[in-house]
Amino acid sequence: MSAPATPRTAPSQAAAQPSPPARSAPSARSALVDWRLRFALLSVVWGFSFLLIKVGTQGYAPFHVALGRVFFGALALLAVLLVRREPLPRGRRTWAHLTVAALLLNTLPFSLFSYAELTIPSGLAGICNATSPLWGMALSLVALSEDRPTRRRVAGLGLGFLGVLTVLGAWQGFSGVDPKGTAFALLASLCYPVGWIYVRRTLASVPGSPVALTAGQLLVSTLQLLLLSSLFTAAPTGLPLWPTLAVIALGALGTGMALQMQYGLVAEVGPTTAQMVTYFIPVIATTAGVLLLGEQLHWNTPVGAAIVLAGAALTQTRRR
Repeated sequence: MSAPATPRTAPSQAAAQPSPPARSAPSARSALVDWRLRFALLSVVWGFSFLLIKVGTQGYAPFHVALGRVFFGALALLAVLLVRREPLPRGRRTWAHLTVAALLLNTLPFSLFSYAELTIPSGLAGICNATSPLWGMALSLVALSEDRPTRRRVAGLGLGFLGVLTVLGAWQGFSGVDPKGTAFALLASLCYPVGWIYVRRTLASVPGSPVALTAGQLLVSTLQLLLLSSLFTAAPTGLPLWPTLAVIALGALGTGMALQMQYGLVAEVGPTTAQMVTYFIPVIATTAGVLLLGEQLHWNTPVGAAIVLAGAALTQTRRR
């Protein structure tokens, strides 16, 4: 799924692909496991994130699922920083920008996806997540991004939204699709490119590694969601086993360690190859929902998802 962006993130990429300041050689530790295996593992982890959200909401309120996600994600990245003996970012201005980034890239989309999955299948949420580059392209048309549109990219935008209509069954009046939940999932996907544009304009030159900056971002999001959950949601009365394990895995693996794995892939094979993980996420999310949660699959879902991904791929093309 689209991950929390870092200050080196390009707003129109297919996923929030953090790009380190310079291409570094793969470490001896990362070389122990072939990058293709780590790429496949990252696809599975992020693809299963939507299933974990669905399971988490069966025992916890959506705000609590989002809170647990950023909290355990922050703990995972803080552990990495501790091992590296690397400090968190410094400076009031940096933390002010991280506060906005946390709202746009973590607090809002994570909460919206959790609320969406109360009423829509996890597979549909994963497909909605794949519309992020389409929203990024749409924003570029109104000059909110530095990336200017080309004919091919505009065609990709139109193709992508045609795919969305196919997934939702527009020709039959969107019957069987909860409009509120779907709108929440699409709005969550819109939050990512808006956040990417913000961090690119405000935090691109801030010193510090992507891990340190993202750890700080997740810490701020934890505080934001603590406040929101205390204001709008009653405290949980228990700790149900499977929802609790799902939220822990969603945070520690899907939000924390998956980002660390992604940074390694970007450093080893470059952001262009690493961002291709985005195109596997809706496939895995849909498959997991059908096989493990018994969600229904109609012909228009995989066909529409394929059209969405094709459109998203076109929006990422650049002039040579």
